Amino acid sequence: MSEPAARDLVDPSRPLTAVYPGSFDPITSGHVEIVEQALQLFDRVIVAVGKHPSKPGFFPVEQRCALIAASIAHLPRAETDHFEGLMINFCRRRGARAIVRGLRAHGDFEPEFQMALANRDLAPDIETVFLIPRPEQQFVSSSLVREIAHHGGDFERYVPAPVAAAMHRRLRGAT
Repeated sequence: MSEPAARDLVDPSRPLTAVYPGSFDPITSGHVEIVEQALQLFDRVIVAVGKHPSKPGFFPVEQRCALIAASIAHLPRAETDHFEGLMINFCRRRGARAIVRGLRAHGDFEPEFQMALANRDLAPDIETVFLIPRPEQQFVSSSLVREIAHHGGDFERYVPAPVAAAMHRRLRGAT
């Protein structure tokens, strides 16, 4: 007797959940676009902020989650959460059957492919799905947004309004 195919293991009564992991420091309009695309494929998308033990980030993890929630408030089937440790363990705890990753440019492919292969090896029951943002979003990254903001440039066009306001407050030294 052969093993069942992955498609035979799908329970149609259970919502198809995907996790979109990242640092999201801050979430950009391109990230939001990926969430919108993922919701065309999945019943529920969890935007999961990875907590790095040695990198505090521009915004603390809890504030990133709040900014993500405000930025995806128009998407009722999307939510945010944070995790530490292996992302696939978080996926299992949350009942996710897929990992969503955004690919921007050529430089994204190799490390994302390597991570997808490792995740497949560790969790063959969780698929990785790559989505591509519109061309005008492909050069935008969180680190680019932070760099532009630190130098007083016009970064607002690259982030949702709640993020722009929070970045202005942070750069002025307010909390």
